[in-house]
Amino acid sequence: MTFQTFKNCVIAIALCMMAGVSIKAQEPSQMQALIGQSLSKLQQQTPDAHLNCIAELKRVEAMFPDSIQPKYQMALQSLSFSVSNPKAEQTENLLKEAEQTIDKMEQMKGADQSDVCTLRGFLYMVRIVQDPAVNGQRYYMNVIQNYEKALKINPNNQLAQQLQQKFLDGMKQAMGN
Repeated sequence: MTFQTFKNCVIAIALCMMAGVSIKAQEPSQMQALIGQSLSKLQQQTPDAHLNCIAELKRVEAMFPDSIQPKYQMALQSLSFSVSNPKAEQTENLLKEAEQTIDKMEQMKGADQSDVCTLRGFLYMVRIVQDPAVNGQRYYMNVIQNYEKALKINPNNQLAQQLQQKFLDGMKQAMGN
């Protein structure tokens, strides 16, 4: 009788462990699916759709607090909204949250520092877009240095390349060249 109880206990423990492993294995694919669902909201290119996407990404990040990808997407989409809507009432809060998220990512083991530098450069770029006369001189070098550092770490970082080029083009245009 005790052997049967012991056997049932071992089977129950084994099933719990297998279920735990199965759940852990599903987390990355579940997380990716949730991120994909959130990003699909951006097909409607409206500020409200963008804000809904960011809110969903915040929920995904809360579900997977140790994962970098939801943080990256949340910061990226917050910055994308902010650069397109620099005077919107939500922009300042989104920028503060994005900066905090970038700071968290920078400290996380396994974070791609090229992506972190890209996001930080984008943050400063948004600040310039908000008020070019005041923030242009203040943040110009921060943008340049962060994009250069990102590309030094990973020369194939396409987002860093694209943002750097947009920034340089914008600066040429602003200078009248």
